[in-house]
Amino acid sequence: MFQPTKEMKAILDQTAIWVLASADQEGTPNAVPIFYTQVLADGKLLLVDNFMNKTIENIQQNPMVSVSVWQDKDGYQFKGNAVIETSGPNFETGKALAKTRDPKGVVVIAVDSVYTTAPGPAAGKKII
Repeated sequence: MFQPTKEMKAILDQTAIWVLASADQEGTPNAVPIFYTQVLADGKLLLVDNFMNKTIENIQQNPMVSVSVWQDKDGYQFKGNAVIETSGPNFETGKALAKTRDPKGVVVIAVDSVYTTAPGPAAGKKII
């Protein structure tokens, strides 16, 4: 099971907006900014679905997604399989994050690889 390093967790926690990228069956990409996010205790990433339309369609067709976060020149890209949840404990966590509105659901990502996005010779290097 993936657990972010201290450095990864710090950037995830401090980044106000994560970018979630998905693709449909034909490989057409889609990337959207997500405001309500959280690293779950089991190391999975949770993103609240308030307005995800194309993204949800893409995940239903192709669950492989990527999340990119950065602070200044340090950053990471997390790749893994996404599931959509519209009830249960993760959904309740999403509702608590959104506060002012009930989300349509949450996207929960089981991370299977991590890449650095920091500029320089290691840019794009797989680190997990």
